[in-house]
Amino acid sequence: MRLKTKPSTAKCNEHMYSAYLMSAQTKTSCVRLSEIMYGVSHDSINRFLERERFTPLDLFNENRFHLVLSGGVLSVDDSVLDKQFSNPEHAPLIDYYWSGKHHKAIKGLNLVTLFYTDTNGLSMPVNYRICNKSSAKTKNDLFREMLDEVLAWGLRPAIVTGDSWYSSLGNLKHIRKCGLDFLFGVSLDRQISIIKGSYIRVDQLVDLPDAGQIVYLKEFGSIRVFRQNFKEEYRYYIMGVAKLENLDKLNCQMFEHYHAMHWNIENYHRAIKQVCNIEKFQVRKSHAIRNHVYCSLRAFCKLELMKSKQIISNLYQLQRELFNKLIAQFIQTNGVAGIATAYF
Repeated sequence: MRLKTKPSTAKCNEHMYSAYLMSAQTKTSCVRLSEIMYGVSHDSINRFLERERFTPLDLFNENRFHLVLSGGVLSVDDSVLDKQFSNPEHAPLIDYYWSGKHHKAIKGLNLVTLFYTDTNGLSMPVNYRICNKSSAKTKNDLFREMLDEVLAWGLRPAIVTGDSWYSSLGNLKHIRKCGLDFLFGVSLDRQISIIKGSYIRVDQLVDLPDAGQIVYLKEFGSIRVFRQNFKEEYRYYIMGVAKLENLDKLNCQMFEHYHAMHWNIENYHRAIKQVCNIEKFQVRKSHAIRNHVYCSLRAFCKLELMKSKQIISNLYQLQRELFNKLIAQFIQTNGVAGIATAYF
């Protein structure tokens, strides 16, 4: 974490707020947290969210000593945080983005994450950005920027994975320049060549073996193509290596392994929404929203560490079982008849 020049006198801090996001059962707000934490006013909580300036590097430094920084899988993907009832005029970071869940453009935040799974199976976000349409940077620009940052911070992944959105020519060339292997989904109309000078769509490959096929990707170079049958249709993927002599070593087992590792980022997207309350904020200012997102990702990392230490068996257990004893005690003390007597 960042070094603080002097001890903080704030009654609310990132530890309290992250723990609140891990445990809250309904919508989160400064008022609700102040009701739970006696002696902490909602103004104090609001000031914490507006005052702090947490960065992705803070999150990385918080968790770097828990991760094996070399040899893991680095995945990129983005997710829309649903804020359909917010007014974009009052919250600059909220805008319209395409949602795969709703199959249309909705109001919300667009969170782009670099998610790392180390060789021990521990998975955590290592860098992130909240898209801002007022900026000239695209999601691909943000991805390349974040990749350069994590490499400068000391991360040494074995491979970079992503879906077809992030398989642009610029991204692939940048990954190769960084000396990294990659696995990306590709759109069906991506141009490849089997015979020099003659290009076809990737979905025109016939009799593609399970071990994949080495082809030339237009304007890039040699890669290996794989495909999977998903919902009665094929999805195509490309794997590339930093050293071309290793291209022949790629096989179906490697593809399936790295493809399965990439799925961890989908589980992460579900967890930050369902048990880390990342969508349930009621602040408008950009710094407050960014700090809420930071604390939510911090909460996810805490849950992932608890799971790795076998304190919990899955990311959902803590929140689901947190109030079990209290509810059981209430039922045993009151029961249906007791409640009826109390109110009638």
